[in-house]
Amino acid sequence: MREITVQELKKKIDNNEDFQLIDVREEFEYQDANIGGELIPLGNILLETDKISKDKDVVIHCRSGKRSAAAIMQLEQQFGFTNLYNLAGGIQAWATEIDSSIKVS
Repeated sequence: MREITVQELKKKIDNNEDFQLIDVREEFEYQDANIGGELIPLGNILLETDKISKDKDVVIHCRSGKRSAAAIMQLEQQFGFTNLYNLAGGIQAWATEIDSSIKVS
């Protein structure tokens, strides 16, 4: 599984690169704190594959990186996605290393 660091993700954002950011946490977690990704909770990920791009890089994240890793494994195995990246450390790493104003519980 390919991973991307929060520094690499920030560079993609700062450079206005064309990629998709997906948050697989639950809605209440997303409402508490998010970094602008499209919300597709892990429980719905296999039902909403039509929302996931196959034509550009897709960065998937959660709180710590575990749920996003599970989502990527399912999408790669069941649907053949080859353009997915797991955000190492998830939104917790983003809050620690990039934006301390984000409070993740």
